Amino acid sequence: MKVSCLIFFLSFSLFAAAQNKPAATRKLDVVSSYNQYLASVKLNPNNELVEIKKAIPNIKLDIRYATRNNFMQQVMYKQARAFARKPVVEALKKIQKELNKKGYGLKIFDGYRPYTITVEFYKKASDKNFVANPAKGSKHNRGCAVDLTLINLKTGKELVMPTPYDSFSAAAAAKFEKVSLEARKNRDFLIAIMSKYSMNVLENEWWHYDYSGWRSYDLMDIPFEKL
Repeated sequence: MKVSCLIFFLSFSLFAAAQNKPAATRKLDVVSSYNQYLASVKLNPNNELVEIKKAIPNIKLDIRYATRNNFMQQVMYKQARAFARKPVVEALKKIQKELNKKGYGLKIFDGYRPYTITVEFYKKASDKNFVANPAKGSKHNRGCAVDLTLINLKTGKELVMPTPYDSFSAAAAAKFEKVSLEARKNRDFLIAIMSKYSMNVLENEWWHYDYSGWRSYDLMDIPFEKL
């Protein structure tokens, strides 16, 4: 009887220990080799990270992470450039064309973001809800997300929006109600035209848009200087 009890106790202890053991974390697959990236483009041209300004010359850039004017308050990019996967840039072309007919245009704050930068953001951000978790990576790392706003073509000035870019306030949410009528109208117009071309707004950031086909693209960690 004592032997049976001892065996039961040991078996239960081993089972409990196994249950409490943390699950093995799956290593994230991030492409950091430029040659590997080139090989992927050769296999599928849609994998190309296209420079947005070169593809759409009249688009405006305000690459905040190449300056100190950002939530990190430090320069994160060595070059003030913006890239996105080929289908994303094709969508932006169509959006820009449609906006131009109405007297508006796009201003890009950010596009493809190397994975290393996402890691730095997560370390230093005061509110983790507004930055991607490196354990999963960001759609920016896939070249499938853009941060942007609307401008008036004649003046070059940004249209009124609920918050400035990269605000950590509740009003940054895409459906936040307590904003001015003008800000809501501009925000909802931007969300609608982006959605029309498969670019979907992030729930808590009115300026952030994800390409609907993002799952087909790898996480990347290739700096702008190599592109």
